[in-house]
Amino acid sequence: MIARELISETVPPLKTTDTGNKALSWMHDFHVRHLPVVKDDQFLGLISEEDILNHNAPEQQLSEHPLPLNRPVVVNELEHLYEVIKLAVSLSLTLIPVTNADDKFLGVITLESLLQYFAESGSLTEPGTILVLEMNKRDYSLSEIARIVESEGASILSSYISSKPTSSFIEITLKLNRKEINRIVATFERYDYKVKASFQESDYMDSLKERYDALMSYLNV
Repeated sequence: MIARELISETVPPLKTTDTGNKALSWMHDFHVRHLPVVKDDQFLGLISEEDILNHNAPEQQLSEHPLPLNRPVVVNELEHLYEVIKLAVSLSLTLIPVTNADDKFLGVITLESLLQYFAESGSLTEPGTILVLEMNKRDYSLSEIARIVESEGASILSSYISSKPTSSFIEITLKLNRKEINRIVATFERYDYKVKASFQESDYMDSLKERYDALMSYLNV
């Protein structure tokens, strides 16, 4: 999945002739804290709600407002999904502008479109079970974990690693294509892996769907 495939059609860009008041109104309408500013299809930067309020002149055109968030906040249309997420998280953005090789503004990727993509991805909709392992970072080997899973006739549909900077341990969350995983758990334990948790798919997906629906409801308030 690349950036241009996630562009949302719902959030338009601002022009330099628009006012701060218009920007604030659009932010409220689209439930975002940032909006792109363009001139002749060229991306100039992102303006935030805080920028406008700090400037203390919302009646002025955006050409008179500083745009502290400019080039570093844009992704190329061919960037991978992970780069989009990395940028959004590192800068706490509510949307990410997308441009082509000629710096032409193509649109934005919203947090809602990112969540929608993950919610509809095959690894989430396929039946199975969630398994969480905990181990030291230096002991991590995805090939070894996959070998254990596959030795029991199962497959890994997706995996996710989480860790804390101050800890030497990581958690590996696996989505497996099997509903019954007692034998897989026993095999992991036989190889001295710590199985921290497991979730039957129906319970886990019901909880995940409830959280997703609640978040979508919040974003569309």
